[in-house]
Amino acid sequence: MQGEWVTPKAEAPCIAGKCPEKRYLQSPKEFNMSPDTTRLIQFFSASGYISAATATEIARDFTAMHLAKDEWMLREGQVSDTYLFLEEGWMRGYACTPDGDEVTTGIYRPGQVVLEASSFFQRQPSIENIRALTPCVAWGISFAQLNHLFHAHAEFREFGRSRLVLGFASLKARMLAMVTQTAEQRYASLLQNHPEIFQHVPLKHIASYLGITDTSLSRIRREMLHP
Repeated sequence: MQGEWVTPKAEAPCIAGKCPEKRYLQSPKEFNMSPDTTRLIQFFSASGYISAATATEIARDFTAMHLAKDEWMLREGQVSDTYLFLEEGWMRGYACTPDGDEVTTGIYRPGQVVLEASSFFQRQPSIENIRALTPCVAWGISFAQLNHLFHAHAEFREFGRSRLVLGFASLKARMLAMVTQTAEQRYASLLQNHPEIFQHVPLKHIASYLGITDTSLSRIRREMLHP
């Protein structure tokens, strides 16, 4: 799973030419570091589906990876081939509107799986981009390797199923919040449940994730600080 530097062609996404012409990684590159899989093993074991022994065995198939700040894990138009466990750092998923504006679709923090599920499992080009907001240390595995583990370990199949269910439930909750909650309520919920986001993610990306403008987010923060 060695990453390869490539240069976007003129026809590469995003729409309306608003994505910068920078070099990016076809897939995250291997990082020469001590292969300490402790956190990865703990992640699997904490699910309740995988024993410590099986978690240790599964972790051996994951590759230690590093992404520098602003490197892409995935770009629109590529077929995702990396299932990533984020050990350190922050990442952002986003898609482009027809006018070329970026809309944040996901914010990933340490301890989470980073994945564009539709592209990865259906083997189709992604309409999302996933990019590192900070330097990141992660563990990755390819689609073929992941499927091998699913077939080899019933425990891992149950783990994978549970992760998809949790992901769907989280997405549904976010969709409903966008409909049923005010911007102030969505901000308050994010601040209460994940205050660390505000230390690592630019406010413009947080505003986009909440479905509001930068100006509205600044106003909400100001009003909550000085009611």
